[in-house]
Amino acid sequence: MREQLSVSEYIAELLGLVVPDVRVEHLALSESLGRVLAEEVVSTAGIPVFDNSSMDGYAVRWSDVAFAPTRLRVVGDVPAGSDDDPMAAPGECVRIMTGAALPTFADTVVPIEQIEVDGDEVVVLESPVGQGAYVRTAGADVGPGTVVARPGTTITPGVAGAIAAVGVEHVAVRPRPRVAVCVTGDELVRAGALRRGQIFESNSVAVGSLLEHLGARLVRTDLVRDRPQPLVDWLDAAAPDTDLLVLTGGASVGAYDVVRDVITAAGGVFRHVRVQPGKPQGWGVWKGTPVVCLPGNPVSAVVSTDIFVRPMLDRILARPGLSWQTAVAGVDWTSPSGRAQVLPVTLRTDDGGRLVALPAHAGGSGSHLVTSLAGADGYVVVPEETTAVHAGDLLPVRWL
Repeated sequence: MREQLSVSEYIAELLGLVVPDVRVEHLALSESLGRVLAEEVVSTAGIPVFDNSSMDGYAVRWSDVAFAPTRLRVVGDVPAGSDDDPMAAPGECVRIMTGAALPTFADTVVPIEQIEVDGDEVVVLESPVGQGAYVRTAGADVGPGTVVARPGTTITPGVAGAIAAVGVEHVAVRPRPRVAVCVTGDELVRAGALRRGQIFESNSVAVGSLLEHLGARLVRTDLVRDRPQPLVDWLDAAAPDTDLLVLTGGASVGAYDVVRDVITAAGGVFRHVRVQPGKPQGWGVWKGTPVVCLPGNPVSAVVSTDIFVRPMLDRILARPGLSWQTAVAGVDWTSPSGRAQVLPVTLRTDDGGRLVALPAHAGGSGSHLVTSLAGADGYVVVPEETTAVHAGDLLPVRWL
């Protein structure tokens, strides 16, 4: 197999390491935000459940208001939540509130803005747009037995609201994949004073929080020095209780790249992927648990997590991959030849409604430019055959 792979070729390799998790957890809907449905949710009743008013106004017969102005006598009230069903003769009407059940006699609602009150009567100043105006009919949204949400759907606030609206209180979801993160590097410290040659470690926070945002359950994050035995000990301890191990750092060909040495000795493989940043990548299996080895530079680690680890989590959770949008380049910039450029960008909408992408950092897609992520809304991917991006070019973009 070729050593250098395209992004899609390398993703295909990684997907071979994981299979969908068929287990099911049952949760209260109120506790399920962000989880992935394992079973479809079906409406047991129509929505709306009954014909109701979409406006504050007066419930009427269309035949009484088809030719306005006209005068009607008010013979009752129906507030929202009431089970009253007042009757009215021709020439009579009932005051009704938004969401209240439409009385049996009525087929139309006249909004209060089109009414003039005169004692116990009202004057309909203008006719509604037609029979059935401002009436939400039973089942107009969904009918009984309609699938409201399908397996693989991530429960967002909107999805949760739709599920609640059909009277479902508990849902079946996939377990969150258990992931452990190991950050390697003698130069890394988490707090305190820095001595010469040291930097603050950020990958555990950036990569770990991104994994959780992508639906994983982060079971541990650890910092391990560039020595084989500590890494072996960490792998031995973490593998039994996780579904995926993510390592950052030590994935290239340097003299102290122990991740490459340890994982290769266990049968793993390392690749050069045609992408910037994130060229050195690797994977393996440790005691039955898939291992993904990412570069150590902060931007490379975060970008690689989103591009390469996200599809693995999607497959485990049996959810569809996130779709890409299209953005317009707002300025000119260069891109490396033969490598897909992943560039953090800020995103705005122009006067024409187009999504416009601007580089988030003057340094472009440098793998060490961690502050570019703080200012970025997302990232664009420039195809590997493109060496120059011009303002107005269309590019695939994904929100961070």
